[in-house]
Amino acid sequence: MPREAFSHVTSWVFDLDNTLYPPSARLFDLIEQRMTAWVMEALKVDRAEADRLRLHYWQTYGTTLAGLMREHGVDPAPYLEDVHDISMESLLPDAELAARIRDLPGRRIVYTNGCAPYAERVLAARGLSGLFDAVYGVEHAGFLPKPERAAFDTVFAADRLDPLCAAMFEDDARNLAAPHAMGMRTVHVSPARDPGEHVQYHTDDLGGFLRLLAP
Repeated sequence: MPREAFSHVTSWVFDLDNTLYPPSARLFDLIEQRMTAWVMEALKVDRAEADRLRLHYWQTYGTTLAGLMREHGVDPAPYLEDVHDISMESLLPDAELAARIRDLPGRRIVYTNGCAPYAERVLAARGLSGLFDAVYGVEHAGFLPKPERAAFDTVFAADRLDPLCAAMFEDDARNLAAPHAMGMRTVHVSPARDPGEHVQYHTDDLGGFLRLLAP
């Protein structure tokens, strides 16, 4: 049973996009549109090429930003501010999820490849403000993205988190490989199940899964 498998967990780490809100909100679609527009302007390419580069960098480096930094020397701060300047109107408060997160024993944190100010806006729109002990963005990892092990090492060291007593909830299954190798419990939050060995549990209903962990 999941409850017994998580009985040792004292730190609960949650990704943000498509994890603490459902993919049906399509919020990340808005970010991707702004990413494409930013790449078009910065690199002076057409929309088709900008879309190709955005996807290529995400697949190759973990985030579009990482590719832009490594291949074009892009300053991350203006990029992060621009692409996350989106409306939150598609997000609704989730009282059930809030209650389940509030009931988790121990330390609760958010760790996203986005920036922390954006994460705070999402949490507010979802009615989850004040439930987390810390919110970490890509800036706290020195702009290294998940799934890089060094990104996790940097954030977890700053938080003084012991991976052997922690769990990671994440919609992108490749971002669970490093946490699994570090000894964390891993939960893939997605409509589709990933068969990778680094995925220990899967759910398409985060609140429902957390309900199973309640004593």
